[in-house]
Amino acid sequence: MVSASGAPSMVEVVTRLVGDYTSKTPEKLKLIDSYLGYIMFTGIFQFVYCCLVGTFPFNSFLSGFISTVASFILGVCLRIQTNPANVAVFKDISVERAFADFIFAHCVLHLVVLNFIG
Repeated sequence: MVSASGAPSMVEVVTRLVGDYTSKTPEKLKLIDSYLGYIMFTGIFQFVYCCLVGTFPFNSFLSGFISTVASFILGVCLRIQTNPANVAVFKDISVERAFADFIFAHCVLHLVVLNFIG
């Protein structure tokens, strides 16, 4: 259904977006997207919990929230590097190397987070 201005309706846009995502996105990227969704939900849950209950062990809240934000950023970097549409941009980086960089950065991140908690 097209609106009076000639632009497609919001339902059509969302339907096409979901249809294109399910049909054109590789399974590996869908797996990374589900990880990103989980990490985003975890960060939102931590923030809401902090707002409702309080920040008594502030270092714990801060390290947990920083961990979720940094994990999300690392996941986005992994998604960008492993996306087949970006092969020309990342021609020197294989999928295996991108994943190894992701794992190494996560190890460093969690060492910093554990050190920050004390």
